[in-house]
Amino acid sequence: MQKIGVIGSGEVGQTMARGFKKHGYDVRIGTRTPAKLAEFSTSSGVAVGTFPDVAAWADALVLSVHGPAAEAAARTAGVENLKGKVVIDTNNPISEVPPVDGVLQYFTGPNDSLLERLQRACPEARFVKAFSSVGSSRMINPSFSGGRPTMFYCGNDTEAKAWVARVLDQFGWEGADMGSAVAARAIEPLAQLWCIPGFRQNHWTHAFKLFWD
Repeated sequence: MQKIGVIGSGEVGQTMARGFKKHGYDVRIGTRTPAKLAEFSTSSGVAVGTFPDVAAWADALVLSVHGPAAEAAARTAGVENLKGKVVIDTNNPISEVPPVDGVLQYFTGPNDSLLERLQRACPEARFVKAFSSVGSSRMINPSFSGGRPTMFYCGNDTEAKAWVARVLDQFGWEGADMGSAVAARAIEPLAQLWCIPGFRQNHWTHAFKLFWD
């Protein structure tokens, strides 16, 4: 899968597009207003298109939008355009209300996740949750004195997860497969934990590391 489509033109979407481009993939980024990405396209060499155009063209996709808009963005990209394709879901279900003492508020409950909602909305897409527990500045080949950080991921499709595991390795991460889409109920809250040092101490450059014995 060499043609990567990124759905979402914000900071995370642009970071992921640059990351795939850096590693030799053919990349396009989708936005509702392509004109606003003219400067980014020129500087990155990443072509710009609409959500459905990019989704139809791509072999695999990254969905990186504002959490509350994720389901709508997937539907705008086109359920048929996502059919059978790996879709890396980087989103978190962050609500519109402010954090409480540094803790982000989510619009999902403890027995639900945004990944599961996306999978239900596009049942024939192969969603994999990944890149959701670190800031955009450290998503691509991060450097830490303690070695490679851990990226937790999950999804229902074994082959899709195997491909994402290879991408994680290319991007400088140690992947940790947490199982089916249900595991997103535990992975998505890691973003809440990750953000606390940021909101409370203005520290945004850390990552998680899982030690095995």
